[in-house]
Amino acid sequence: MILLGPPGVGKTHIAIGLGMEAIQKGHQVVFIPMGELVHILKTKEFSRKSQTLYKRMIDSDLVIIDDMMYMAMDTKEANLFFHLINDLYDKSSIILTSNKGPDKWGDLLGDQGITTAILDRLLHRVEVIHIDEDSYRMKHRSTIFDNDTVQTI
Repeated sequence: MILLGPPGVGKTHIAIGLGMEAIQKGHQVVFIPMGELVHILKTKEFSRKSQTLYKRMIDSDLVIIDDMMYMAMDTKEANLFFHLINDLYDKSSIILTSNKGPDKWGDLLGDQGITTAILDRLLHRVEVIHIDEDSYRMKHRSTIFDNDTVQTI
């Protein structure tokens, strides 16, 4: 499943809720922000902690990757990410949250071949849910921008 939408619309909230439901049904679930995932992928060859976390991901029934494509990856990072997706393919369910659609991922991965291979696996049996709402974080904070709330001295 890919949850797409601008920041603050509840993508992460929905993903966590689905993860909690899976845990309650006895499934092994891993939730990981994209920045932390990239760190694990880059250090798993020499860090026991990263090796353990990677193995936990590979052995999980559901892997939730939050803020996918939040930042650009270099070719090495994109290649490592491809290998993770390939390892998870047909073994685990994946939920991705992103504020950028798959059509923009090629620019952020920097390599069209790797992007195509990743998308081929991710989009094979995917449900894409577009959430087009205003940010929940800002919806109730509009009053901080009203002139009435600013005190003049």
